[in-house]
Amino acid sequence: MAVRLLSKIRLVPELRGATYSSSAAPAQLSDFDAQHKTPVIRKQKLIPVAQYGGRHAVTMLPGGGIGPEVMGYVRDIFKYIGAPVDFEVVDIDPTVDNDEDVQYAITTIKRNGVGLKGNIETKSEAAYVTSRNVALRNELDMYAYVLNCKSFPGIPTRHKDIDVVIIRQNTEGEYAMLEHESVYGVIESMKVVTATNSERVCRFAFEFAKRNGRKKVTTVHKANIMKLSDGLFLETSRRIARDEYPEIEHNDMIIDNCCMQLVAKPHQFDVMLMTNLYGSIVSNVVCGLLGGAGLLSGRNYGDHYAVFEPGTRNTGTAIAGKNIANPIAMINASVDMLEHLGHHYHADLIRRAVAKTINVDRVLTPDVGGTASSTDVVTNIMENMGNMARENDDAAVVFGKSFIPYC
Repeated sequence: MAVRLLSKIRLVPELRGATYSSSAAPAQLSDFDAQHKTPVIRKQKLIPVAQYGGRHAVTMLPGGGIGPEVMGYVRDIFKYIGAPVDFEVVDIDPTVDNDEDVQYAITTIKRNGVGLKGNIETKSEAAYVTSRNVALRNELDMYAYVLNCKSFPGIPTRHKDIDVVIIRQNTEGEYAMLEHESVYGVIESMKVVTATNSERVCRFAFEFAKRNGRKKVTTVHKANIMKLSDGLFLETSRRIARDEYPEIEHNDMIIDNCCMQLVAKPHQFDVMLMTNLYGSIVSNVVCGLLGGAGLLSGRNYGDHYAVFEPGTRNTGTAIAGKNIANPIAMINASVDMLEHLGHHYHADLIRRAVAKTINVDRVLTPDVGGTASSTDVVTNIMENMGNMARENDDAAVVFGKSFIPYC
């Protein structure tokens, strides 16, 4: 799906085929120079996705907090059903004052084409050390972030049957990381909105809506105040809606009113399109409506690379190692990854097992009103997968006629 969507993206001629490269800014630069040595847009050369004998190599970035333990559950599940994926694990130290770990992680994603990540902490406050998460998205030019927000019937929430897709510009806006102190005590932070990035993420959103049978796109903005930056993004979405996708309804909404409308009447939304910071805010609001940070998964797409992760980008450090973290978000991210790689049988098997665990068996961790441990949830999912695979005649195609799950 991502490849089909991205094939529709048009680039301005002067950027097509261009390549840029950057390395971590050295510490001896001033804060201003260090932050202005990193271009916002970095185009990459196409590197083939690694695939050997029908298996895919995928970069795994466990990240901090609960990341390592929930990644362990993903590996257990993949081993259990024999998913044709080999993980290249890369650990990033959040305490170091350099970007060497991040650059190595970027290299592996370029080699493999696909990554699965937890949230990566950046504990250093030095201005020349960029956010690891932002650096990954910017260096790989993964400009579109997709979060599918769909209710789980087994999770008690105020609103039922929500089905909203958030599409977020992923590499610029307030996340351009361009800040400096013009005079003592006065900090200036630049919000960058470019016509090129606005156009391609807007077209991505409308093409996504068209391909998935969605009827409406809502552009979220603050153009009443930020008339030039948000104004450019809003005008671009209006133009693309009018000229290229007249069959799709388009409206727009100011970000503060949007948050209120989401809490009060979320069913009015279908596909939501917005810039980077607004996407972070709205994603967390919708995840809260659906049950919290432990359920939904997010997808980062660029022209050549894709990285999958939990939807709200929280580390969960306070509950790490207590066997109470909700593993569903990371498992759902792994399902998205399998679908992206074309392993639809394995993806569907895991997705159905997760749905049964939540909606029928009601094996839930404390964050969504249950009493089960993390391992209880994973064990139940694996049991469901084993039962479903045995009952499915197609299982022999994937597992062999004498399918016995790994112990």
